[in-house]
Amino acid sequence: MLDVLVLYYSRHGATAELARQVARGVDGVAGCRARLRTVPALGAAPAAAAPAGAALATHEDLRECAGLVLGSPVRFGNMAAPLMAFFDGTSSLWLTGVLAGKPAGAFTSGSTPHGGQETTPLGMLLPLLHHGMLIVGLPFTEPALAVTAGGGTPYGASRVVPQGGRRELAQAERELAQALGSRVATMATKLGSAPG
Repeated sequence: MLDVLVLYYSRHGATAELARQVARGVDGVAGCRARLRTVPALGAAPAAAAPAGAALATHEDLRECAGLVLGSPVRFGNMAAPLMAFFDGTSSLWLTGVLAGKPAGAFTSGSTPHGGQETTPLGMLLPLLHHGMLIVGLPFTEPALAVTAGGGTPYGASRVVPQGGRRELAQAERELAQALGSRVATMATKLGSAPG
């Protein structure tokens, strides 16, 4: 069984909800299972670092994964600092090339459709490219990409949740998140990606 790591940071739950849909897409691919992990808020005490039901990511999760789907809320058009801090600490993995050749994708959530829905996933892919990962996006062969009025880009799945509000995932957002998970998992099986 190949593990695809769905690694995310979520402050208010919108990105976590999208992560669960990505994980469903991974789990729908024969021979693959999602490993859902998060990172702590900066300065959080270890005991209070992970939201209920979420496990904290380790470097072992990265070593053992056959693929990676990375998720973050939009922060001024870029990924959130806690997720970047986690990747800033992966130099030892970079030196060994353990992630090279493994498939990866990105997803995000933000409060406006034009506040970073495209720049954030693109920025999240930069450290993954430095690690030698193979980028998987969402092509327009995914029907929901052509009809979504909320989130979803060729660079990764996304969603829009108004500032301070709650909104259920739109059907197209759900479909695109699951499609991204499925595409990364399918690529992992085709590549025969084994843990590094």
